[in-house]
Amino acid sequence: MTIPKITVVAGSAGAGKTTWITQQIACSGATTSHILYFSPGVGNVPIDQTRLNSEYPAVKVFKDGEEVEFLRHLPSADAVYIELGFYLELNAVAPILDNLSYRAISRRLDALRIAILPPHLQDSEYHAWADEIILGSSTNSSITTTQLWRVPTTGQVIDEDSLNEFWYEMTHGAYGQVSRAKGIFDVGDGRSLYADFVAGVPSTDFLELDLPRHLESRPQRFSGIEVSGQNLDEVAIGQTLEDCCLSDAAIWQYQQQVKQVLLEEIEA
Repeated sequence: MTIPKITVVAGSAGAGKTTWITQQIACSGATTSHILYFSPGVGNVPIDQTRLNSEYPAVKVFKDGEEVEFLRHLPSADAVYIELGFYLELNAVAPILDNLSYRAISRRLDALRIAILPPHLQDSEYHAWADEIILGSSTNSSITTTQLWRVPTTGQVIDEDSLNEFWYEMTHGAYGQVSRAKGIFDVGDGRSLYADFVAGVPSTDFLELDLPRHLESRPQRFSGIEVSGQNLDEVAIGQTLEDCCLSDAAIWQYQQQVKQVLLEEIEA
């Protein structure tokens, strides 16, 4: 049996774990290699998985509940990345591999443990755990993460202007101290946008995912949001986000307008 190279990646929130993994995938030739990616514990809000899958469709991306399928692909994989969210204990690696029935070959392979950490973090549990430390983003460590709020929004379409206002308010303290926020949102013109915020790191514009425009009724592809921080007003965050959602009539109107513009561009 071929033993794939397994890399387990952990680190603090927003330090750049998924970014580092995507860089490795890009360098390894994702279109020609058989690469697996698995991030346990995300439940029904697989934000990073969805973004990675849109950028590298050839990579096999697995979510919670897909462990059996993950196992089935292991023998033929060229490389395997397991990402541990900051909310998981570092000792979760061993039971994850054991629970995946990987014990038989894990005896013949030591998974490489990589910790992605901000430069200011010293002598942490990650330092004792990792085989290699990679310096990541200089995140703001003054905000203690005590809350993690996740909500799937699949089927909802967001007014883009309202989304921009909501995101600005949330990341500037309107609903508590946010250390990390990320989300994928379907907007009125049919695009799927990725939003990412890390306290202490310069803000970036929303990123359009490489997905087809959805211009027929409500989309059934994944969308959702994850927010972590301290003293978060989760009810207010949820209500404000809900207020940004479009009605069926507004969605239909947006879609007809975009279809007309696209048709005119084709005919021009």
